[in-house]
Amino acid sequence: MEKVTNLNEVKLNETAIIEDLKCTESVKRRLLDLGFIRGTKITPILISPSKDPRAFWIRGITIALRKEDARQVSVKVK
Repeated sequence: MEKVTNLNEVKLNETAIIEDLKCTESVKRRLLDLGFIRGTKITPILISPSKDPRAFWIRGITIALRKEDARQVSVKVK
């Protein structure tokens, strides 16, 4: 069963599929430029000691994202 949630809620090493970006246009443009496109697989792989930011594996690269930005990315988790 698939569950829709925010990227910041996805557990470490659990793969999700990007559904939507619910953010301002400037943040949305930045995320799209980084490859955050609907249907793309993304996996949280590292969490900093302070819990923010988190590192995500997406399209063959690692990207660090602040919790506030990750909260605006809607994903599907299987």
